[in-house]
Amino acid sequence: MRTLLLIGALAAAAAPALTSGAYAADLPERAQAQLERGRPFVEVSPGADGSSGVILAAIDVAAPQGVVWSVMTDCDLAPKMVAGLKSCRVLERDPQGRWDIREEVSKMTFAPSVRTVYREDFEPPRAMAFHRTGGDLSIFDGDWRLEPHGDQVRVTYQARVAAPFAVPGWIARLALRRDVPMALLALRREAMARAGQPNL
Repeated sequence: MRTLLLIGALAAAAAPALTSGAYAADLPERAQAQLERGRPFVEVSPGADGSSGVILAAIDVAAPQGVVWSVMTDCDLAPKMVAGLKSCRVLERDPQGRWDIREEVSKMTFAPSVRTVYREDFEPPRAMAFHRTGGDLSIFDGDWRLEPHGDQVRVTYQARVAAPFAVPGWIARLALRRDVPMALLALRREAMARAGQPNL
């Protein structure tokens, strides 16, 4: 799917009461335990300024790194995999495949539509960084990493986001608890299906 960056858009649309912070260099121990049980890990850092939020998420995928990469960067697939994402389109693309600029429109039931325009810089099939270039979000930047982890690929996502409107904190937490793990699990299902692996 498109870079699955929709996770950041969802969180931004739902969680402006969360605040910014430094990206974690490594996953915390509680994440390792959850990932070893086959579950996605998602954490949103609360903060004091109430203007932005930091998201850290990860999942292990039993598929080749290149297959996971192809799913993550599939813009056409994204709306089928991520709740609330209505459209994804590539506005501009580097002929050498080193970057692109994308537009996404997401709509939550309790909030206005959010248009996100961002640039992705690729290091296939290992990493990509992204940053806002337009749209409704005032802050949207972060990165994805794909790293071999035993016989799987560990996908790690970090983002800092800020929404253009306020939403009560309990709604933000509810949306994040539901939608971010669902998006990560959809990524895993699609990658494993493309690789011909059973999704246990």
